[in-house]
Amino acid sequence: MNEVAVVRLAEAEYPSQAPYHPSEAYPEYPFASALSSAPNLVYAGVRQLFYDLGFDRERYGTVDWNPLGHLIKPGMSVVLKPNFVLSSHKARKDLFSIITHPSVLRAAGDYAWIALQGQGKLVIADSPQYDCDWEELLAATGVDKVIGFYQTQSGPSAALYDLRPYWSRWKHFSSMLEPLSGDPEGDLVINLGKKSALYHKSHVDKLYGAVYHRQETIAHHSGEIQEYQVARTILNADVVISVPKLKVHKKVGVTLNVKGLVGINTNKNYLVHYSVTPPSQGGDQYPDGLLTPTEKALITTERWMYDHLLAPRNPFLERIHRSIYWLHNHTTRRFGLKVEEQKRLFDAGNWYGNDSAWRMSVDLLRIFLFADRKGQLQSTPQRRVFSIIDGVLGGDGNGPLTPDPVRSAVLIAGENLLATDIVATRLMGFDPLKVKMHQVLLSDPYFHFGIDGLEEIHVVCADMACANCLSDTVNPILNFRPHPGWIGHLEVKPEQIITFTRNRSEKS
Repeated sequence: MNEVAVVRLAEAEYPSQAPYHPSEAYPEYPFASALSSAPNLVYAGVRQLFYDLGFDRERYGTVDWNPLGHLIKPGMSVVLKPNFVLSSHKARKDLFSIITHPSVLRAAGDYAWIALQGQGKLVIADSPQYDCDWEELLAATGVDKVIGFYQTQSGPSAALYDLRPYWSRWKHFSSMLEPLSGDPEGDLVINLGKKSALYHKSHVDKLYGAVYHRQETIAHHSGEIQEYQVARTILNADVVISVPKLKVHKKVGVTLNVKGLVGINTNKNYLVHYSVTPPSQGGDQYPDGLLTPTEKALITTERWMYDHLLAPRNPFLERIHRSIYWLHNHTTRRFGLKVEEQKRLFDAGNWYGNDSAWRMSVDLLRIFLFADRKGQLQSTPQRRVFSIIDGVLGGDGNGPLTPDPVRSAVLIAGENLLATDIVATRLMGFDPLKVKMHQVLLSDPYFHFGIDGLEEIHVVCADMACANCLSDTVNPILNFRPHPGWIGHLEVKPEQIITFTRNRSEKS
């Protein structure tokens, strides 16, 4: 259960032609006439992950090999959940340093298809950031061609869902939010109440969400009201295969399975990102002592304008905001009245002292695993899960939205999402227990996530540096660079990797 497999590919290359057929007719492959003439290292890598994890190993190499058969039964509803946060890289670098490549979804989907044995439902679904252009995303990824291929075959039904109820082409014009059809199965507001990691958070009047309107965020996270709006496609699924990206994150350190669950929440303003003001004033927006008095005044003014000119979603007020912004850029900013760009990277909770976003991430994993179809929290997991982390191309530096591409050439998989994230974090060169959400989940007072300590995780890999990563306190392995706000607070350092074991009897 707590085995995590790591496969290192010969090259950090994705297949280029959708729908990303394999290049070899494997004995179990269900679409014998659909092959690629170009190599598909990703498909072969996913297949190797299943073998290394020991899935149905006795039938490996035969037409009957069904590696996901212990998780997926005929007639089930299976969801492939990628990380499709954006449709373009704002710094014009490789988009797949940000988002899941659909060739990984195709390989996972084929083995889900085999396990369904002609019955059931296969869905690719995610809720990207609200300014993600879905049509641009389809053009860049070809994920619609993956689903289109399945729809031409005789077998389970197949569908692709954009779970969002709205989107906007213009980030600073929130009045221009355009309605979308959202999840065909609808969504459900789930209240964690006292079981929310945000329940004990102080200064809730300072919470900040995603779309400027702070009062909406605060209304859903105050006292025993701790609400998230979750897609029913996820809640109704029998099995969810999470396929996140190997990437650093400015607010929580890394974005893998746990942080990637923002994609199950359909209204982004239910998600707490940070708290305004520095810690000395009850927030975590930026570190104390970072800004000069002038810089602090500028950022305070900006936040005031967000609250009063953008939050109302009024086109006239939004144009006033943009006019002030334009005047500042073309006048006062040119005379030195500005915040240093390096300091800007810390603003909006983008540093190791963010005490808000990890709480939201912990809440989402609690919901994902333990909320039943009616949104009621149970004591045991309510759906089967599996993870394949796409690290063929990773992202470091200014992640998760404008990272630098890392040609890491790895795929990581396991049935325990927390264990898989811990291994991935360590492979990136980071101490997994310097990530607050990992610490909290290992000692969660309400739910058990399958492991109590790193020593319970077994890493399977032909590369011994990867296989021994959790006991190695020195080797940075893939050597990812943290976000600038996390430098010196995330990396593995000699003799400084934290060990953690919790007595199971401590669980309440």
